[in-house]
Amino acid sequence: MKVFAISDLHLSINNPKPMDIFGPVWEGYVDKIFDDWKTKVTDEDIVLLAGDFSWAMKLEDALSDFKLLETLPGKKVIIRGNHDYWWKSISAVRNILPKDFYAVQNDAIKFDNIIICGTRGWQVPENGEQTPENKKIFDREVIRLELTLKEAVKLKKDNEEIICMMHYPPTNFSKADSAFTNLIETYGVNKVVYGHLHNVKKTSNVFVKNNITYYLTSCDMTDNKLTLIEDKN
Repeated sequence: MKVFAISDLHLSINNPKPMDIFGPVWEGYVDKIFDDWKTKVTDEDIVLLAGDFSWAMKLEDALSDFKLLETLPGKKVIIRGNHDYWWKSISAVRNILPKDFYAVQNDAIKFDNIIICGTRGWQVPENGEQTPENKKIFDREVIRLELTLKEAVKLKKDNEEIICMMHYPPTNFSKADSAFTNLIETYGVNKVVYGHLHNVKKTSNVFVKNNITYYLTSCDMTDNKLTLIEDKN
């Protein structure tokens, strides 16, 4: 079993929103992702989708985007991104998910010896200062991260690996400690997958902080290719 990740697909089948206005890397990007996916992923593998899955505003409008991925191999695990406005409640989302799709919110899921947890997160400020509104959202996301991590630990019986998905980066460009990274370390996470960042020059797609490996998987930052996170074969 292999674990791959990619994020920020920004699909829009029902209400087409051209992404190539954001640069040439977005030209034909969905076909490029699918071609890469089909060459790498088998039905035994897992693909983590770390937020901003669909531009849809309503849940029913996101169905076409899910169906687009339904035929692709692998088990797909999703979390909510800041643009996933169609995601109103976890129960409603799970009611419409096609086969082999799994949504994580305030909980965790286990596949053999891999445990997946995750939450959206929020922006970690560069200077430590936040507006009252941003701090309110940030603090709420810290609580949600701890909820999902607690559920992940409950599922751990032996030497299972914990992979945490976040949409926002859990640290800033300086790679400073944050309430997010502190929790990630406290609960024994092995690897972190995140997205959200686009067209960024001053960051690396993979870095290690306090023995935890962090992967940036925004599709435009990975040349529209899935990133291999774990290989248990």
